Amino acid sequence: MRGKLARTVLRGEGSSNGFLLPSRNGDLILSQSSATALLAPVAADMRAVDAVIRQRLSSEVPLVEQIGEYIIGAGGKRLRPVILLLSARAFGYEGHRHHELAAVVEFIHTATLLHDDVVDESELRRGRQTANAVFGNAASVLVGDFLYSRAFQMMVDAGSMRIMEILSNATNVIAEGEVLQLLNMHDPDVTVERYLQVIRYKTAKLFEASAQLGAVLAGADAAMEEAAAEYGRRIGTAFQLIDDMLDYTASAEQMGKNAGDDLREGKPTLPLLHLLEHGTAEQRELARDAIVQGGTEHFDAVFSAIHASGALDVTFAAAQHEAEAAERAAMQFPDSPLKTTLIDLCAFSLQRQS
Repeated sequence: MRGKLARTVLRGEGSSNGFLLPSRNGDLILSQSSATALLAPVAADMRAVDAVIRQRLSSEVPLVEQIGEYIIGAGGKRLRPVILLLSARAFGYEGHRHHELAAVVEFIHTATLLHDDVVDESELRRGRQTANAVFGNAASVLVGDFLYSRAFQMMVDAGSMRIMEILSNATNVIAEGEVLQLLNMHDPDVTVERYLQVIRYKTAKLFEASAQLGAVLAGADAAMEEAAAEYGRRIGTAFQLIDDMLDYTASAEQMGKNAGDDLREGKPTLPLLHLLEHGTAEQRELARDAIVQGGTEHFDAVFSAIHASGALDVTFAAAQHEAEAAERAAMQFPDSPLKTTLIDLCAFSLQRQS
């Protein structure tokens, strides 16, 4: 049986809080004001997390603080710390350690962004120049290392081997995902399974750890901890699938990064992989060349072929499958307004425009 998410997306209904609005083409989007309202239950918690982040960015080396503040100050959705906060509250946690752990998660994520942008030679993120474009590659990599090490200091402060285990394992898996993605670059023979493995390692793992940590903090039993991990893993996968789809649909202003970056980097994401497998002979050759050579010289032709082949519909369907699985996992949580918010985030993962 399809859950609330499927009914929302397929029949055009709003979420339980009425946050989804119709766009001009009939799709549903989540407006910025609606997103703010959706996350209102943890707004005070997020302010506390922001205070922890700025406190823990403190360093006697000015450039460390400068670069850290530059990328942290750029904003962003902060979904990983939000999910940790929501999960902790949904399972009944009433302390304050979730603020520190949410900051840890954000530091780990920020470190990966700094390293990613250097590896990918990116110049734009969240609507402005990347740190490496402003401060140089060496400084960005080293400050990323600082954020990783600061995150591990904060993990120790938590005083829990279970928390250390989850976060250290997640950090290691993320690093493996980075290497796997590097191996996939410019390789037209990448399978969908290898592509999804990169998503599970590189993106979904930190979502998984975030949701799981909330359950651990609250002392939830093993079954609930696994349900929380499943929720995070699935919603993180949906989030990345939509991100890969938006690379071929959203403008730079919407995405906060250069449209076509995946193509420029020779990154075989699901839209291109579908075109490789199901396109015409000419389209398949176009996709193969695009992956092997990289660059955006043929972006318009690839863009048209992807739209004509139905690759975006396939990518959205894959994301919807993951979001529905996340919803089913969240349905196991104790009933509360926070549980409802976690379920509504499943719709957000599908309908976001940036």
